[in-house]
Amino acid sequence: MLHQAYKNPLNIQQIGDPFVLKASDGRYYCYPTSAVQDGFKAWSSDDLIEWKAEGFVYEKAKNEKAWGYRQFWAPEVVERDGKFYMYYTARWKEKDSLRIGIAVADAPTGPFRDVSDRPMFDDGIAAIDAHVFTDEDGRRYLYYSRDCSENVVDGRKESHIYAFELGSDMMTPKHEGVLLIRPDQPWEFKSGEDVRWNEGPFVLKHAGAYYLMYSANCFAARDYSDGYAVSDSPLGPYKKFSKNPILAADGTKVSGPGHHCVTVSPDGSELFIVYHTHTDPEAGGGDRQVCMDRMIFAEDGSVVVFGPTLSKQPAPSRNRGD
Repeated sequence: MLHQAYKNPLNIQQIGDPFVLKASDGRYYCYPTSAVQDGFKAWSSDDLIEWKAEGFVYEKAKNEKAWGYRQFWAPEVVERDGKFYMYYTARWKEKDSLRIGIAVADAPTGPFRDVSDRPMFDDGIAAIDAHVFTDEDGRRYLYYSRDCSENVVDGRKESHIYAFELGSDMMTPKHEGVLLIRPDQPWEFKSGEDVRWNEGPFVLKHAGAYYLMYSANCFAARDYSDGYAVSDSPLGPYKKFSKNPILAADGTKVSGPGHHCVTVSPDGSELFIVYHTHTDPEAGGGDRQVCMDRMIFAEDGSVVVFGPTLSKQPAPSRNRGD
């Protein structure tokens, strides 16, 4: 069935932190934080509109090397040379602290298996929300957030975004993480003075510049929103956009839009930001759903998001004859 339009939310429910991979087989695969916190489920689609549940693609119980025991969050998947690398967050048994690990599969629907019985790195502090960006020269960088559960600055809990270059094995940091951004704009303080967040990094390159997109405020709150910062280098320094946020709650019908990724339409001509919102705008919390909207780079280089929307939108553009 060829859809002419779509409407938010999409048919992926009870999730959070959606990441969409457009794989070499031409299909899309969505990997979110699942409501069941002992692994990850996936959904697949041909058009970004109708999504088919693929079930669990990573299960703790079926991973002999599983080092995490709960809080399985925010998976992202990178395809390379016929392999699929999943970067995910979980709570490490050994230190009872959040860390980032890697699992690998031969297919986008798994099964993903841990490559080690330990996290991929340990700098002594909680780390979440891994994102891998591949530059035009083939070099890869891993972005992540030092989590506010353990990152205390001047007596205040803060989540900061760091990054390092990855080795050719897709698993080994080439150096220690570099601090890129921290909460410092007024819109990022809406969840209170005691805890502040910059998390959920996602990087795009446009016209030679690096756009570090991210979320701020508490994920469970209405004011969870997206902004971005720009740099001439993948490792910064980054300057935040003065008109952040670029995606935020709209009236009373949309709450907490954030922790997004960006993908392209089936014909590659359009950008779409894929994000979650609270299923119940009044309740907020961890019950979330997937939404998407169009996104462009304006003539001045700024990012423009046409959302959040709840009305019917034209379907993502497809190749003629599809």
